[in-house]
Amino acid sequence: MPKQTFVLNGEPVTVDVEDDVRVLWVLRDLLGVQGPKYGCGINVCKACTSHLNGRAFNPCSVRVGDLAEEDRVTTIEGLPGEVGADDGELHPMQEAWIDRDVPQCGYCQPGQIMAAVALVKKVKREGRTLQESDLDTIRNICRCGTYTRIREAVEQGSRAMS
Repeated sequence: MPKQTFVLNGEPVTVDVEDDVRVLWVLRDLLGVQGPKYGCGINVCKACTSHLNGRAFNPCSVRVGDLAEEDRVTTIEGLPGEVGADDGELHPMQEAWIDRDVPQCGYCQPGQIMAAVALVKKVKREGRTLQESDLDTIRNICRCGTYTRIREAVEQGSRAMS
């Protein structure tokens, strides 16, 4: 079986798995990373949203064989490390989620937070501030319907992210 190597949450990992296995299954089933959730498996619900080289991606739709050794995959578990947080500390967006009492069932929350962080980073790279229209681009599905609180948390998290 071929070996696949990439960087996961700041650490290089190697797994023995066929090229066509989706990254989501490698994360969850082989590496035990449970943050990215399986929702649809066809890149629609976005419950598995993670980061690939700092940008949002959906591991349910990417083959592990398409990753290069230097590709950096970050899941919700590794998000605090992106801002240099100590063990037990949270990313500013996670703090905003708690402050705004966003989670209900919680299933979509890791993907929602990862999409929000990627959006804020994109907006900041473009040298502008988050606008209401930017929030409309987050397409993650929440069955509980906490969209108003999600939007409030994204705005608060954006202000806290340096």
